[in-house]
Amino acid sequence: MAHRFSIRVYYEDTDLAGIVYYANYLKFIERGRSEWVRALGVDQLRLKEEQGLVFAVRRVEADYLSPARYDDMLVVETMPEAVTGARVVLAQRVMRGDDVLFAARVTLAMLAASGAPVRLPADIRRSFGGG
Repeated sequence: MAHRFSIRVYYEDTDLAGIVYYANYLKFIERGRSEWVRALGVDQLRLKEEQGLVFAVRRVEADYLSPARYDDMLVVETMPEAVTGARVVLAQRVMRGDDVLFAARVTLAMLAASGAPVRLPADIRRSFGGG
């Protein structure tokens, strides 16, 4: 089931042409991912403070399909595609109503405080839908 997060486009999100600046879609989907993780009961700050673990984006594949504009109400959908011991692959979409404006496939990894990749803790993997 997809997690949905609403966001409004503000003036600061737009470029000279009055449409959402392309890099801001990455910010929108980051917020959507953060809210998805929160909704699953994972406290990222506590995870960092107590275990020294953080999520990092390893790869993004993005398609810009149609522009969003100032004052649009958008929805960021986040849905896990694959969860393994070492990574999470998410499908994310930014939508205005039924129209998909932006679609991305995002691969997340977990890093230790040293910056080295580590396996996802079993409880987190399970909460994300992995075995």
